[in-house]
Amino acid sequence: MKILILGIGNILFGDEGIGVHLSNLLKLNYDFGGEHEVDIVDGGTMAQHLIPLITAYDSVLILDSIDANDAKIGDVYFFDFNDLPQQITWAGSAHEVEMLQTLRMIESLGDLPPTKILGIKPFIIGEDPTFELTQEVKEGAKIMEKQALVYLEERGVLVQRKAHQDLQEIARLSYRGF
Repeated sequence: MKILILGIGNILFGDEGIGVHLSNLLKLNYDFGGEHEVDIVDGGTMAQHLIPLITAYDSVLILDSIDANDAKIGDVYFFDFNDLPQQITWAGSAHEVEMLQTLRMIESLGDLPPTKILGIKPFIIGEDPTFELTQEVKEGAKIMEKQALVYLEERGVLVQRKAHQDLQEIARLSYRGF
C-alpha cells in the first residue's frame, strides 16, 4: 500500500503553516518501515496542482489548519473526508477552501483514495508574515503528531523515532525545505 502524508499550509503565516511544519517534523524525527511505502510531502498551498499526486496513493492523511464552529485556537480534529463533522466550516484561510475544493473535485471524478484530515484551529495573523507558532498550536501539534503515528501504525507501518527536533525550530526553517 502506498500511503501519503500531505502537509498543507502557508508557512509565511505562523499557525497556518502547521500542516507543512508537522509533515517536516515527522520526516525529520521518524523512520517508517514495513511492507508499505510512506511518502511525506510538503504540499504548501498548491491545492489543485496536487491532484496527480493525491490520486497516485492508496491512502492519504492530510495535515492542515481548519476552522470549526466554537473551536478554540489549538483544538484538534481528526476525521474522514467522507464524514465531515458538522462543526467543520472550512471558512478559514484561502488555502483551506482551495484544498476542500480540490478534494471535492477528485471525489467527483471517482479518484479520491480513502482520505483522513488531521487539522487544528490556528490563530489567523492577517498579513504580517511570521514563522512563529502560538503556544496553543504547539501544544495541539503534539496531539496531531501522536494521531498521525497511530494512523500509520494502524495500517501496519513500523514507526521508529530517530531524532527529537523541535517543531518551532522546524517552522523557522521550513522555507528551506526538508
